[in-house]
Amino acid sequence: MDKLIERFIHYLAVERGLSQNTLESYQRDLIAYTEFLQRSGVADVNQTRRANIIAYLADLQQKGRATSTISRNLASIRAFYSFLLRDGLIDGDPAANLESPKIEKRLPQVLTVEDVEALLDSPDLKTSTGLRDKAMLELLYASGIRVSELVSLNVDDVNLNMGFLKCYGKGAKERIIPLGSVALQMLEEYLNRARAKLLRDRSETSLFVNHHGQRLTRQGFWKIIKKYAKAANINKEITPHTLRHSFATHLLENGADLRSVQEMLGHADISTTQIYTHITKSRLKEVYAKTHPRA
Repeated sequence: MDKLIERFIHYLAVERGLSQNTLESYQRDLIAYTEFLQRSGVADVNQTRRANIIAYLADLQQKGRATSTISRNLASIRAFYSFLLRDGLIDGDPAANLESPKIEKRLPQVLTVEDVEALLDSPDLKTSTGLRDKAMLELLYASGIRVSELVSLNVDDVNLNMGFLKCYGKGAKERIIPLGSVALQMLEEYLNRARAKLLRDRSETSLFVNHHGQRLTRQGFWKIIKKYAKAANINKEITPHTLRHSFATHLLENGADLRSVQEMLGHADISTTQIYTHITKSRLKEVYAKTHPRA
């Protein structure tokens, strides 16, 4: 089954242009699933029955996996069998009509404007890494891009004169995002004063580089933002997406329309963006409860 998984991952990469992170997620899910099948005595993909898939999902549930994780695994399995059926590698689709477990939508963690300012003010601008970190944090909050998009940026993707950046989101879709004056200023300072000091190889095209002079990774950024959250005394749970969520929420709170926010975030479906309207509504209730004399 390993070769079939490799063939499927190749199809997702070449024909659908999915990101490396998404490909790795599919691969992880399917390897775990096929290992379960083999332990259950199913050695051939054509021997799979609907009951095998249900048993695997039940196994995940017994292990305490989150509903979202089980749902994602089922999505990976469905896509795999759909591909095999399309290519004539199986006679029927055992995953057809299997329903995903209902997921309770959890509202993402969002920082207050004061928390964001404390976080953005934490880097030490006297150092090259501090200038880099400040530029990254300002850019994330100014644009709402994903961390995977941030670390994938090249120097040529930023146009300081015109005030925008170009990034490639899910499915390699390009989008152009305007930047505010503070983010542009910090990017210019980083490029003029810090990046060259961090580089080892002058031919490196990455916008943000680590202390080895190579492209910064998502894991590297994760450590950086956790460090500054601690320095800023932010007790909320911080994730690499926290500034993205805060960007979207603060825009909507200040009157931005949903379609514009959807476009800047790179959401294919506006229903994904609508979760931020739930946050703004819940905040309005909080403000009302605290400030209205009859609340």
